[in-house]
Amino acid sequence: MATMTYRRLGRSGLKVSLLSLGSWVTFGNQVDEDLALSCMEAAYEGGVNFFDSAEVYAGGRAEEILGRVLRRAGWPRSQVVVSTKLYWGIDGGVNTTRTLNRKYLFQALEGSLERLQLPFVDLLFCHRPDPETPVEETVWAMHDLVSSGRALYWGTSEWPADDIRAALEIAERHHLRKPVMEQPQYNLLARERVEVEYRRLIEDFGLGLTTWSPLASGVLTGKYVDGVPEGSRATIAGYDWLRPELTDPARNAAARRLGEVAQRLGCSTAQLAIAWCAANPRVSSVITGATRREQVLENLAALEVLPHLDTAVMAEIDRAIGG
Repeated sequence: MATMTYRRLGRSGLKVSLLSLGSWVTFGNQVDEDLALSCMEAAYEGGVNFFDSAEVYAGGRAEEILGRVLRRAGWPRSQVVVSTKLYWGIDGGVNTTRTLNRKYLFQALEGSLERLQLPFVDLLFCHRPDPETPVEETVWAMHDLVSSGRALYWGTSEWPADDIRAALEIAERHHLRKPVMEQPQYNLLARERVEVEYRRLIEDFGLGLTTWSPLASGVLTGKYVDGVPEGSRATIAGYDWLRPELTDPARNAAARRLGEVAQRLGCSTAQLAIAWCAANPRVSSVITGATRREQVLENLAALEVLPHLDTAVMAEIDRAIGG
């Protein structure tokens, strides 16, 4: 297996593994604690040091599982980077649902740390922008949370570039801790935000990217080419909204063509799609997901594909996807 690569998180001094393991959809839905331990051990042994979660994943259960696994594994806290994300809320309260107000952020992080059984998280993300809360209020709250030691770095997830720039300028104006990372979707079927919208932000402020869904929720594995397989995420209650994307004929045709390129390179379609994301030097870490240990190992093998992605192969991939 290829040796793990580590990249700085933007211009910060923190280094994260190029491939990381997330818990969206899987932990608490498809993966129980024992299976999560097996997956995380395989990832850690393969050099992964970054594990991502969010308050809303499985209504808090994903954080609980992650926290219990970290305790069972017994890894030195200095050797792992743990993140969570706040915005959606899990209790339905008027001040705790789809918000980034100061009250919610302080209390929500307290709940996340309790579920994770940790005194602090390394990375804390604002999971979506909140148009009803002044950006200045959110920036001050995140600054105070980092200053308190309950989070070490803060950033955003799926924020428009203008909102991120506003947050950065407010932080600069008041000498506050700036957002240092963004967590956007990035894959061969979703490129605009990372490659176009965020380009100046990355150049001007050195924003780090921890990207999610390198396989476009599974489309780029090719497993939806012939329909929705039993046990896939499209069959999980509450994830029906994914079905139109997963069964879209054009997207699956692109996945089939990508599979032909992967076959020529001697790798799986999934490995090629993950390696393509990792080939972007602006990406700090590609967050992968898995429901079994073998899948973790297959994903990590994408590192072996990376050296083969020269200019000619990248152009071939572009033609296969159709853009």
